[in-house]
Amino acid sequence: MAILEIKKFKDPVLRRKCRKVRKIDKEIRKLIVDMVQTMGKGQGVGLAAPQVGVLKRIIVVQTDLKGQRILALINPKVINKSREKEKGEEGCLSFPGIFLEIKRSKQVEIKALDINGKEIKFKAQGFLARVFQHEIDHLDGILFFNRLNIIKRIMFKLKHLHGFN
Repeated sequence: MAILEIKKFKDPVLRRKCRKVRKIDKEIRKLIVDMVQTMGKGQGVGLAAPQVGVLKRIIVVQTDLKGQRILALINPKVINKSREKEKGEEGCLSFPGIFLEIKRSKQVEIKALDINGKEIKFKAQGFLARVFQHEIDHLDGILFFNRLNIIKRIMFKLKHLHGFN
Protein backbone atom coordinates (compact mmCIF):
# COMPACT_ATOMS: atom_id res chain seq x y z
CA MET A 1 0.00 0.00 0.00
CA ALA A 2 1.18 3.48 -0.85
CA ILE A 3 0.02 7.02 -0.48
CA LEU A 4 0.02 8.51 -3.97
CA GLU A 5 0.69 12.12 -4.93
CA ILE A 6 -2.54 14.02 -5.56
CA LYS A 7 -2.19 16.11 -8.70
CA LYS A 8 -3.03 19.77 -8.19
CA PHE A 9 -5.19 21.98 -10.42
CA LYS A 10 -2.47 23.12 -12.85
CA ASP A 11 -1.45 19.56 -13.76
CA PRO A 12 -2.58 18.84 -17.36
CA VAL A 13 -3.42 15.20 -16.52
CA LEU A 14 -6.59 16.50 -14.80
CA ARG A 15 -7.90 17.87 -18.12
CA ARG A 16 -7.51 14.59 -20.04
CA LYS A 17 -10.14 11.97 -20.73
CA CYS A 18 -9.48 8.57 -19.15
CA ARG A 19 -9.32 5.21 -20.90
CA LYS A 20 -11.67 2.37 -20.12
CA VAL A 21 -10.23 -0.43 -17.97
CA ARG A 22 -10.14 -3.57 -20.13
CA LYS A 23 -8.80 -6.05 -17.58
CA ILE A 24 -9.04 -6.03 -13.78
CA ASP A 25 -5.72 -7.47 -12.69
CA LYS A 26 -3.36 -7.24 -9.73
CA GLU A 27 -2.09 -3.83 -10.91
CA ILE A 28 -5.64 -2.38 -11.01
CA ARG A 29 -6.48 -3.82 -7.58
CA LYS A 30 -3.28 -2.33 -6.11
CA LEU A 31 -4.10 1.04 -7.64
CA ILE A 32 -7.55 0.91 -6.01
CA VAL A 33 -6.07 0.07 -2.59
CA ASP A 34 -3.56 2.91 -2.98
CA MET A 35 -6.35 5.30 -4.04
CA VAL A 36 -8.40 4.40 -0.95
CA GLN A 37 -5.36 5.03 1.27
CA THR A 38 -4.63 8.33 -0.50
CA MET A 39 -8.26 9.50 -0.23
CA GLY A 40 -8.26 8.72 3.50
CA LYS A 41 -4.99 10.56 4.11
CA GLY A 42 -6.31 13.56 2.18
CA GLN A 43 -9.57 13.43 4.17
CA GLY A 44 -11.59 13.30 0.97
CA VAL A 45 -14.87 11.52 0.25
CA GLY A 46 -13.99 10.63 -3.33
CA LEU A 47 -10.97 10.26 -5.57
CA ALA A 48 -10.61 9.61 -9.29
CA ALA A 49 -7.61 7.91 -10.91
CA PRO A 50 -6.51 11.00 -12.90
CA GLN A 51 -6.12 12.83 -9.58
CA VAL A 52 -3.21 10.48 -8.88
CA GLY A 53 -1.89 10.73 -12.44
CA VAL A 54 -3.48 7.56 -13.85
CA LEU A 55 -5.69 7.95 -16.93
CA LYS A 56 -7.98 4.99 -16.21
CA ARG A 57 -11.73 5.07 -15.51
CA ILE A 58 -11.58 4.26 -11.79
CA ILE A 59 -13.06 6.09 -8.81
CA VAL A 60 -13.26 5.39 -5.09
CA VAL A 61 -16.02 6.91 -2.98
CA GLN A 62 -16.72 6.92 0.74
CA THR A 63 -20.40 6.01 0.99
CA ASP A 64 -20.96 6.67 4.70
CA LEU A 65 -20.07 9.51 7.03
CA LYS A 66 -17.86 7.33 9.24
CA GLY A 67 -15.62 6.35 6.33
CA GLN A 68 -16.15 2.65 6.97
CA ARG A 69 -17.79 1.82 3.64
CA ILE A 70 -15.84 2.64 0.50
CA LEU A 71 -16.95 1.74 -2.99
CA ALA A 72 -14.46 1.26 -5.83
CA LEU A 73 -16.00 1.64 -9.27
CA ILE A 74 -14.36 0.66 -12.53
CA ASN A 75 -15.65 2.23 -15.77
CA PRO A 76 -18.48 4.03 -13.93
CA LYS A 77 -21.16 5.69 -16.00
CA VAL A 78 -24.19 7.79 -15.11
CA ILE A 79 -27.02 6.02 -16.94
CA ASN A 80 -29.83 8.17 -15.60
CA LYS A 81 -30.14 11.40 -13.66
CA SER A 82 -33.00 13.40 -12.27
CA ARG A 83 -34.06 16.60 -13.96
CA GLU A 84 -34.38 18.10 -10.50
CA LYS A 85 -31.13 19.81 -9.54
CA GLU A 86 -29.79 21.34 -6.36
CA LYS A 87 -26.88 23.55 -5.45
CA GLY A 88 -24.37 22.35 -2.94
CA GLU A 89 -20.86 23.10 -1.77
CA GLU A 90 -18.09 21.01 -3.27
CA GLY A 91 -14.40 20.75 -2.55
CA CYS A 92 -11.76 18.79 -4.42
CA LEU A 93 -8.50 17.20 -3.28
CA SER A 94 -6.86 18.67 -6.40
CA PHE A 95 -7.98 22.19 -5.35
CA PRO A 96 -7.04 22.28 -1.64
CA GLY A 97 -8.95 24.82 0.43
CA ILE A 98 -11.31 25.83 -2.40
CA PHE A 99 -15.05 25.24 -2.09
CA LEU A 100 -17.64 26.17 -4.72
CA GLU A 101 -21.45 26.11 -4.96
CA ILE A 102 -22.17 23.73 -7.84
CA LYS A 103 -25.57 22.78 -9.30
CA ARG A 104 -25.98 19.05 -9.93
CA SER A 105 -28.74 16.48 -10.38
CA LYS A 106 -30.34 15.42 -7.10
CA GLN A 107 -30.43 11.74 -8.07
CA VAL A 108 -28.31 9.56 -10.32
CA GLU A 109 -28.27 5.97 -11.43
CA ILE A 110 -24.79 4.52 -11.90
CA LYS A 111 -23.55 1.47 -13.77
CA ALA A 112 -20.00 0.18 -13.21
CA LEU A 113 -17.84 -2.84 -12.54
CA ASP A 114 -16.80 -3.75 -9.02
CA ILE A 115 -13.28 -4.86 -8.09
CA ASN A 116 -14.16 -8.45 -9.12
CA GLY A 117 -15.40 -7.40 -12.57
CA LYS A 118 -19.07 -7.87 -11.69
CA GLU A 119 -21.45 -5.31 -13.19
CA ILE A 120 -23.33 -3.31 -10.58
CA LYS A 121 -26.10 -0.73 -10.86
CA PHE A 122 -27.39 1.48 -8.11
CA LYS A 123 -29.08 4.78 -7.38
CA ALA A 124 -27.69 7.59 -5.24
CA GLN A 125 -29.25 10.83 -4.10
CA GLY A 126 -28.30 14.03 -2.33
CA PHE A 127 -24.68 14.38 -1.23
CA LEU A 128 -23.68 10.92 -2.46
CA ALA A 129 -25.13 11.64 -5.93
CA ARG A 130 -23.06 14.84 -5.94
CA VAL A 131 -19.86 12.94 -5.08
CA PHE A 132 -20.42 10.38 -7.85
CA GLN A 133 -21.06 13.12 -10.43
CA HIS A 134 -17.96 15.05 -9.32
CA GLU A 135 -15.68 11.98 -9.52
CA ILE A 136 -17.08 10.75 -12.84
CA ASP A 137 -16.54 14.27 -14.24
CA HIS A 138 -12.83 13.84 -13.40
CA LEU A 139 -12.73 10.78 -15.68
CA ASP A 140 -13.81 13.00 -18.58
CA GLY A 141 -11.33 15.79 -17.81
CA ILE A 142 -14.06 18.03 -16.36
CA LEU A 143 -13.15 19.95 -13.20
CA PHE A 144 -15.75 21.22 -10.77
CA PHE A 145 -15.24 24.88 -11.64
CA ASN A 146 -16.19 23.98 -15.25
CA ARG A 147 -19.75 23.52 -13.89
CA LEU A 148 -19.97 27.21 -12.92
CA ASN A 149 -21.73 29.67 -15.21
CA ILE A 150 -19.41 31.60 -17.52
CA ILE A 151 -19.17 34.76 -15.37
CA LYS A 152 -18.43 32.84 -12.16
CA ARG A 153 -15.94 30.62 -14.03
CA ILE A 154 -14.02 33.67 -15.30
CA MET A 155 -14.02 35.21 -11.81
CA PHE A 156 -12.82 31.91 -10.32
CA LYS A 157 -9.98 31.61 -12.83
CA LEU A 158 -8.86 35.18 -12.22
CA LYS A 159 -8.89 34.73 -8.45
CA HIS A 160 -7.41 31.22 -8.13
CA LEU A 161 -5.94 29.99 -11.40
CA HIS A 162 -4.07 32.87 -12.94
CA GLY A 163 -2.71 31.60 -16.26
CA PHE A 164 -4.65 28.30 -16.14
CA ASN A 165 -6.93 27.33 -19.05
